[in-house]
Formats: sequence, C-alpha cells, structure tokens
Amino acid sequence: MAWIDLVNVCKTLSDRTGAGAAFSIQKLNLRIHDGKTMVVLGPSGCGKTTLLKIIAGLIPPDSGEVRYDGVDVKNVRPGDRHIGMVFQNYALYPHMSSRKNVLAYFLFRRKTPELNALARAKYERTSELMGVELEYLLDRKPTTLSGGEKQRVALGRCITRDAELFLVDEPFANLDQALREKYRVNLKALLRQFSITTVYVTHDHHEALILADLIAVMDRGAIEQVGTPQEIYDKPKNVFVAGFLNLHMGSPPISLVDARHLAQGQRLGDVWVGVRPEHVEISREQVEDTLSGIVAGTQSFPPLNTTLFTIRVGDHEVHARSSGAERHRTGDHVWLTFTRYHVFDKASGLRLQSYPEA
Repeated sequence: MAWIDLVNVCKTLSDRTGAGAAFSIQKLNLRIHDGKTMVVLGPSGCGKTTLLKIIAGLIPPDSGEVRYDGVDVKNVRPGDRHIGMVFQNYALYPHMSSRKNVLAYFLFRRKTPELNALARAKYERTSELMGVELEYLLDRKPTTLSGGEKQRVALGRCITRDAELFLVDEPFANLDQALREKYRVNLKALLRQFSITTVYVTHDHHEALILADLIAVMDRGAIEQVGTPQEIYDKPKNVFVAGFLNLHMGSPPISLVDARHLAQGQRLGDVWVGVRPEHVEISREQVEDTLSGIVAGTQSFPPLNTTLFTIRVGDHEVHARSSGAERHRTGDHVWLTFTRYHVFDKASGLRLQSYPEA
C-alpha cells in the first residue's frame, strides 16, 4: 500500500493541434490516501491522463514533487514504482496470447516456486473477478480482439500485478452498458477487498459515484475541489463543480438563474442562483416566494415514475424532476418553489452560500 502526494506540480505540454495554445498544469497539490480510491473527474482535455502519467513517472514534472509514502520518486523509474496501470490505448503485447499478457508481470522475472505460486493465485483471483468473459479470450492474441475485449485483458493484467498502486484511465469506455456496469462493480469489490490505493480518471460522473472514496474534480489543469461525492454535491466550490457532478442518472445538471428573477433577489444581490432538479417544486397556484415560469418541455420516464420538466424563467431554463403523477403540459403557466439552492458570485463563479445549509 502507499499514499501519494503531489506537491506544487507544474507541467507545460506543447500544443499538438496547431492552435497555438499549450496545455499547462500549475502548482497542483493533491493527496491520494493509502488504500483509498481517488477518482479524478473532469471533461475531456482537462489534464486527467497527463496527471496520471506524472504520477506513474511516464511524464516528468517541470517542477514540484511526486511523493510515495512521503519520499520523492523523481529518480525512481516507472518500472520500480510498483504500479499497475491500465491505459486508454490498452498497451498490450501484440505477439503474446492474452493469457501471457495477463501474466506479463511474472513472465519477466526470475522463476521461483514462491513466484509461481503467487502467479497462480493472482491468475485465479483475476479470472474469478473478471468472469468467463475474460477466460474465453485468454488463448487469443490481442490482434484478434475487439476494443472492449482488449480493455478486459488490460484490466486483468493490472489486477494480476503485485502492485501497491493502481492507475486506471477510463478502462470501460469501449464496453457495452451491461458489461460496463458489471465490471465497475467487480472492480469496486476488488479494490475494497485488497485496499489498493487507486487513482482512476474518468469524465463519467456515474462511474465516479460508483467507484470513488474521494473525488477530485479537475478542469483545465487545476483541481477544483476534493471531497466525498456527497460533500461535493451538497457544497460545490463553484459553478463548474456544481454543474459537472450530478448524483441522479438521467437528470439534467444544476440550473442557473439570475437572482433578480426571485422574490428574495434583492436580499441576495447580483448573483447566480443554482438549483438542482430534485429541489424544484411545481405548482399551478402562486404562493409566497414562488417564481413564475412557462413549461417549455417534458420528458417522461415511466419505469422510474418520474418526469423531467424544462421551465422557461425569463431568459433562463430551470429543470425540475417530479413524480409521474404531475400533469403539466408544454405552454402551461406554473409557479416554482426552490426547496434548496446555492448562491454563486457572478464574477468568480465561487459558491457564496447555500439555503438551507446541508
């Protein structure tokens, strides 16, 4: 096991697109706790994979330190860092069978009875966790596998390694929905059973919620906020974080409304008010502190007995999530009550307060 610290890490990568703008990570600080799964969540291009490669030693930082258990590993080769890594592009040995790829860590080491026993135990455990979907692939070479099958072999190889740290880069992106859900659960069981320190990067908030002990929300080379999923959801640091993490599958993100549209807007000042769909109540009657709007669209989810409403409020849209019993049609005039909302500074985007506080 290991804990990882990134201390004032800086890295600038030259632009490869020809647009003339280099990507930069500046003074990034992050701690990955021993035995915990840290999910780095952010949009494509925010620097998640670059961060993973810096931790692995595949990309050296321009300045700052990467520490394993408090020790700077600047001069430690990637192969000596006891890492199991799954890349987006699989990185399998094309001339080897899938079975040998899964056992690659042991193939390149001096054979001893102890090592052979460990390899058998790891292989059996990996096969059990990955299921028959891996077993039937093992005698085939990577060149004969689909993208999703290659990803399963790559994940199996990572699990089989005698690693102190897992670095995982969106391993389920090429799997269909059913397999993706299954392997997420299997991977979570593995990480919990062995308490393996893990850094897992993804842009999928649902995946982050399933796997994470802690989430680090990343944007444009910077860590915006670190916390448990519930902490980040209840007290987002800023507008970006509030809009990116969504606890409810199928629900739209947080809605932003100029405070001047609210009855209490004068008290709040010149700010944005952010409200999540489950915190909006819809009524046909006006009562105190309600907000006037027009239903612009509806979307029903019968199995969940849920309807999503889009309500036009001035030049803004507010999303509301309600039970299937609600009967409002497009064009209806309705009144909205916010049972909980966040207040954000317009200039900085920072959260100023939440009403009521969680």
